[in-house]
Amino acid sequence: MRRLPSLFMALVALVALGLSATGAFAQKTLRVYMHSDLKILDPIWTTAYIVRNHGYMIYDTLLAQDEKGEIKPQMAEKWDVSADGLTYTFTLRDGLLWHDGKPVTAEDCVASIKRWGAKDGIGQKLMGFVESMTPVDAKSFTIKLKEKTGLVLLGLGKPSSNVPFMMPKRVADTDPNTQISDFTGSGPFVFKQDEWKPGDKTVYVKFDKYKPRSEPASGLAGGKVVKVDRVEWRAIADAQQAVNALLAGELDMIEQPSHDLLPLLKADPGVYLVTTPAGVGQYTLRPNWLAPPFDNPKVRQALWYAFNQEDFLMATIGDAEYIKACKSYYPCGSPLSTTAGMDGLLTSNMKKAQELLKEANYDGTPIVLMHSTDLKILTNLAPVAKSLMEKAGFKVDMQSMDWQTLVARRAKKDPPASGGWHAFLTSWVAADVQNPVGSSYMIASCDKALFGWPCDAEIEKLRDQFARESDPAKQKEIAAAVQVRDTQVTTHVPLGEYVAPAALRKEVTGLLSSPATVFWNVEKK
Repeated sequence: MRRLPSLFMALVALVALGLSATGAFAQKTLRVYMHSDLKILDPIWTTAYIVRNHGYMIYDTLLAQDEKGEIKPQMAEKWDVSADGLTYTFTLRDGLLWHDGKPVTAEDCVASIKRWGAKDGIGQKLMGFVESMTPVDAKSFTIKLKEKTGLVLLGLGKPSSNVPFMMPKRVADTDPNTQISDFTGSGPFVFKQDEWKPGDKTVYVKFDKYKPRSEPASGLAGGKVVKVDRVEWRAIADAQQAVNALLAGELDMIEQPSHDLLPLLKADPGVYLVTTPAGVGQYTLRPNWLAPPFDNPKVRQALWYAFNQEDFLMATIGDAEYIKACKSYYPCGSPLSTTAGMDGLLTSNMKKAQELLKEANYDGTPIVLMHSTDLKILTNLAPVAKSLMEKAGFKVDMQSMDWQTLVARRAKKDPPASGGWHAFLTSWVAADVQNPVGSSYMIASCDKALFGWPCDAEIEKLRDQFARESDPAKQKEIAAAVQVRDTQVTTHVPLGEYVAPAALRKEVTGLLSSPATVFWNVEKK
């Protein structure tokens, strides 16, 4: 009997040890290697996907698309549409709080929509239809239209860059061309700015006052139930090192492992691969219309004849299982997919490319081609472009930099010789290029367009027609017409499609099938 006190004390000591070892026993931390390091924090200022993913961690949206692509209420409890289709009234659900504890208001939402609408492609087009946006009370607001359009729900439910994230009014009042400095959101995670170390890690913790919806999570919609205490995005310079860390259990997930390392992952019984819409993408080259010689449409058109998609796809992915040549601005297999205007293009017809450069009086100006070096999924694109362009008669000055430096530089309108640029290559997830209004690189509204600043009244007229049309057959005709026009003026050049699966340890489950990588619903056993 005398042994009982000592056993009891030993048990108490063990319990105390577990409680005092902060995080070691009680806290669940999900460690993830994302596709890029996070250096910019404003998801309205840039379209970069890592910043979009950051946005989904800390912000919420009024509406959201579920796994089927249907638009559902998210922060909104409901919306009502007037009989004439010109007035939308949105009502917020109960329990919405900012991370500082203050309630989310209709005034916050109106300011957020205005900032997003000044920057995003669908947003800009939608704002052209809007007569007014007005708070009715603390929980409801109206959007009154000049004429009917289907862009209200399509825009506010947009799943990828730029996402209409809701921010406090004091933050949303920031000029859309100026980066925000206050990162207060109302989403399921809180950004730990004091632990943010670019090049090392980005940290988020569960927002304990977040009130999820009651519906099951589906895509980006439904209940955002957080099942871990902390998420750490780890910055690792080497793809092999990241895979080694996953296999050793030092990481829980790799968002987009390098394709040449997939066999190692497939062979390990403790790891599994999963493909979501976030991993289905389209490569593209973006020229800068403001920088001679790309201010000349014939010079831009020469790119269509110099390039072929297969070279880019094999250099970056190299595995036929994960690539698809697709001569369409819209994803192959999607409702608007078309080859209209593509005859003879993307065939590496160097003779035709050289003829166009001669007709354009190209003077040999070196093309400043920005080369992203730290994203394996993009790294080999620029060298392929350089090789093909030089065969066509271009002189190319390929300048290498990390992706976040490229993201910052592409916003500059300076001459290429003074820190600007002529062209760069990137990728879009399929959800971002479904139609000519949502595809940000198809915006040809001059200074209001994204970096590259294409300017073409005909494209904008056709995009307006698409925004007003509700008949799917007529929408398809308009989308095809936009594509034909775009092959003539070249806002960008599509360079094929690819699939990039995520890799997770077996004890990690619940990754949602959505156009962005999100971490609610993810469980670590």
